[in-house]
Amino acid sequence: MSLARKRFVIIGGGPGGTSCATHAARLGADVTLIEKDIVGGAAHLLDCIPSKAMIATGGAMAEMKRATEMGLAQVDVTLDFKTLRERIEEIEDGLEASVTRLLASQRVQMLEGTGKMLDPNTVEVALNSGGTQTLQADIIVLSTGTRPRIPDWAPVDGQRVLTTRHAYPPPELPEHLIVVGSGVTGVEFVHMFKSFGSDVTLIVSRRQVLPDRDPDAAAILEQSFLDQGVNLFIGARAESIEVNADDVRVICDDGRVATGSHALFAIGSVPNSEDLGMDAAGVEHEWGYVKVDHNNRSNIPNIYAAGDLSGKLPLSSVASSQGRKIAEHALGVHSNRPHRHIDYDKAASAIFTDPEIAEVGLAEAEAFSDGRKIRVTKVPFSTSAKAFINNDIRGFVKIVSDPNTGVVLGGSIVGRHAAELISVIALAVTAHLTVTDLVESLFVHPALAETVGEAAV
Repeated sequence: MSLARKRFVIIGGGPGGTSCATHAARLGADVTLIEKDIVGGAAHLLDCIPSKAMIATGGAMAEMKRATEMGLAQVDVTLDFKTLRERIEEIEDGLEASVTRLLASQRVQMLEGTGKMLDPNTVEVALNSGGTQTLQADIIVLSTGTRPRIPDWAPVDGQRVLTTRHAYPPPELPEHLIVVGSGVTGVEFVHMFKSFGSDVTLIVSRRQVLPDRDPDAAAILEQSFLDQGVNLFIGARAESIEVNADDVRVICDDGRVATGSHALFAIGSVPNSEDLGMDAAGVEHEWGYVKVDHNNRSNIPNIYAAGDLSGKLPLSSVASSQGRKIAEHALGVHSNRPHRHIDYDKAASAIFTDPEIAEVGLAEAEAFSDGRKIRVTKVPFSTSAKAFINNDIRGFVKIVSDPNTGVVLGGSIVGRHAAELISVIALAVTAHLTVTDLVESLFVHPALAETVGEAAV
């Protein structure tokens, strides 16, 4: 049954926009979704999904190369770059088609073009086919995402000097890739291309890779890179680049020079908000990101923002949740009953390197810096029978809890399938479970998940 017959205009078809569109339509709203390029989101379908597909291919290659350690005859494997490219395109096309069908099934009107607000209730659409169309809206949702940040001095050409959008996959397999940026995206690229057989140099501007993550986790990944032969420029900040006939050279502020065949920049992103008409609509923003409240609503009551544009956690899972919450709030679903706002501090995240790294909730370093008393327990995977069976005992499970109540506050996992295993701790954090709840759970044996229970003791 329809709660309200409101007209939604959503600018941007990423996870936040499409989630809001389908949910609002199910609740009875008239919904128009404007997307100029890719339904499903460029960051999602051109960054997130292809990168994980490439990492999966690299992981399969690594498993085959370790065959002798598992009692099998050695199997030689080589990368078929053309087949990999075709596989990624098939995944992208399949996901976009699936999202498009879902929107159509909910009678969401889709317009191919670029939307711009003329005032708080009017959106002008520059159609890809030519001409313009003007829409009146009760609710406007901005979900245009971000794009890779490029420093002014970087001659990005999409051939030898790349951003993330050029590298899933790149035009050719780099012989030697220089990665500028040691955050989540940067280290995933290091892992990805090293597994494909490229030489890799990583420029790390801080004192460790993953500077904002658990130091114990970062140390294991850093050692893994060194063991694989990755060149690490620790404490070096890239400041210029030379593109020559035979090589690419990245010059750092301490005088060191990284020389390779290709360079890739993974140094953050900037919002796609220049042409949204935010000033015309009176929407407050900072550095191009919409300033939103706990309902993802801007200072203009009928205008919301979802996804990266909201300035919150840049995760597809977060964007999708925001989209649903926006639809429910705008349509008054929760006006007469309590509901749970998004708690960004409890969002689980993962880094798909080898080994994988996953985190959720309160971090140990954060708690100590705030002077908060916590209990930290840590168990290595070397205690797990399943880890030995998998021939991979790297990593650990760490749980952060309240020393008085035992409530699980957070945790981190480094090791095989960490992105899956963190869900157990994420559920505990969200549901306010205690370490006793985890200890008394009867996990499968042998399984890596047993280590989560052991780490709670």
